[in-house]
Amino acid sequence: MKADRTNDDNIEDLLRLHAPQVLGALVRRYGHFDPAEDAVQEALIAAAGQWPEDGVPENPRGWLIRVASRRLTDRLRSDEARRRREEAVAALTPADAFVAPPPGEGPTGLGGRAPSEDDTLTLLFLCCHPALSPAAQIALTLRAVGGLTTAEIARAHLVEEATMAQRISRAKRAVRGAEFRAPEPEDRDRRLAAVLQVLYLIFNEGYTATAGPELHRTDLAREAIRLTRAVRRLLPQEGRVTGLLALMVLTEARAPARTGPDGELIPLDEQDRALWDRTAIAEGTALAEEALAQGPAGDYQLQAAIAALHDEAGRAEDTDWPQILALYELLVHRTPDPAAALGRAVAVAMVHGPRAGLAEVDALAGAGAGVGAGAGAGRYRLDAVRAHLLERAGELDAARVAYRAAAEGTLSEPEARYLRARADRLVP
Repeated sequence: MKADRTNDDNIEDLLRLHAPQVLGALVRRYGHFDPAEDAVQEALIAAAGQWPEDGVPENPRGWLIRVASRRLTDRLRSDEARRRREEAVAALTPADAFVAPPPGEGPTGLGGRAPSEDDTLTLLFLCCHPALSPAAQIALTLRAVGGLTTAEIARAHLVEEATMAQRISRAKRAVRGAEFRAPEPEDRDRRLAAVLQVLYLIFNEGYTATAGPELHRTDLAREAIRLTRAVRRLLPQEGRVTGLLALMVLTEARAPARTGPDGELIPLDEQDRALWDRTAIAEGTALAEEALAQGPAGDYQLQAAIAALHDEAGRAEDTDWPQILALYELLVHRTPDPAAALGRAVAVAMVHGPRAGLAEVDALAGAGAGVGAGAGAGRYRLDAVRAHLLERAGELDAARVAYRAAAEGTLSEPEARYLRARADRLVP
């Protein structure tokens, strides 16, 4: 039985949501990462062709798993080494692992039930396997769980697409044959930092896309929040997890006001705060307070506290910038993250004036500590902050040059349009 026909955009969102869950289910059963990913892609293509005409199945994930399982089974059976692979899988697969049923068995094609746990979360921990370097963990998770293309991941890491493709392929080979199950507590703790970093990167790519016509990729941002909630259910007393969830929720609460009717970017100090999601702000603020009470303040807890101060201000001029600056001082003392240093420079400008902020920005540029400074596409954030501060300081010609430099540096079309508009506004 089919549901009502769904428009193409909704189907695309649905496929993106279920793709990592389907991949997790197949990797759980068969243990072959690359062939499983290929089979999932074939199932997604089949769904994209059938569902707009036939309607979305009542259980879309079950449909995708069934079709992908058939494709993967056919592929494995046609392989000359089929018997050896099946014996290896049998030895590695836990007794309670998902077993793909014969086609048509059970009401959902899953033997009557879906996997009991969230395979996406288990896939996330697999992608953060200790055998992988941190860079490989992030790249593989963004590809397998976040659904980003290799090109998008390469842009986020400021490397060539071919280099990133090789990194992802090596990561897949490294986890080949690894047991697909939730890690034990001691292993889980070792992987947690990498898992949280990956989730934060996925969220950031969703909240401000690195390239393309859209500023906000809602699907990625929401998936990052969903996965972080899942991790928090496993680790409810872990302040880092609670802090990251708070940061995401508080940041995403502003999303409705970030763009205008034509998709144009609206900066934080010009947003209509009546459009902010007050329910999300209340949840995020409570989470931020809980995170700070769960132990020493780490990076995510501090960033969440900064986000809460922004969200609590009814007007831009009501923002508690001295408190934000104090939190940034703690943050930059803890982490070498260039984004934190640039955020601190903005806070300095808001507390002590634009020229004080410019001095901080110039120091960051001189030290090569901008967000991606010296790396072309990454330097634009530093240029954009400098342009804004130059404009506030009355140096309009220099501000115009900096805005245009920032516009040239970003691959995001909405950001580039906004920066060019700011520069044009300063033309005498």
